[in-house]
Amino acid sequence: MPNLLTLPTWADNQNIYAVVETPRGSRAKLEFDPKLRTFTLSKPLLAGLTYPYDFVIHDAATYPGLVLSCKPIGILEVEQTKKGKKERNDRVFAVPDRSPFEGDLRDIRRLPKRAIEELEKFFQATDALQPKDLKFLGWRGPSAASKTIKRLSR
Repeated sequence: MPNLLTLPTWADNQNIYAVVETPRGSRAKLEFDPKLRTFTLSKPLLAGLTYPYDFVIHDAATYPGLVLSCKPIGILEVEQTKKGKKERNDRVFAVPDRSPFEGDLRDIRRLPKRAIEELEKFFQATDALQPKDLKFLGWRGPSAASKTIKRLSR
């Protein structure tokens, strides 16, 4: 496995390196533990719930730690409140730069309305048993996603 701690954010001027943390179809949320340098269990999902995407939108099977060169296509801006404290917990979406099927998807807002609604319901469901509230601030396109990535990768 590559050293994820030294992986650059940007592959080139347009594409980022995305690391699959929790693969599509998983019934548990995984997270990278930098101290252990491996993926650990963050939390199980509710019964019957699985991850719809790796948040890299594509149709190939993946696994934790897989590195993909991707183009950012958008962001769901989210504010969460936990114990009275508000913080941002935005979700960035991307597609692999070599994807023959999703390569034409350039903006997350072009997904069917039903897909957008299902993603919002998924995020609400994953936190249903957590003592926090989510507020969706809106869906933004690739420019906003890239700006957020640049700001957070400094």
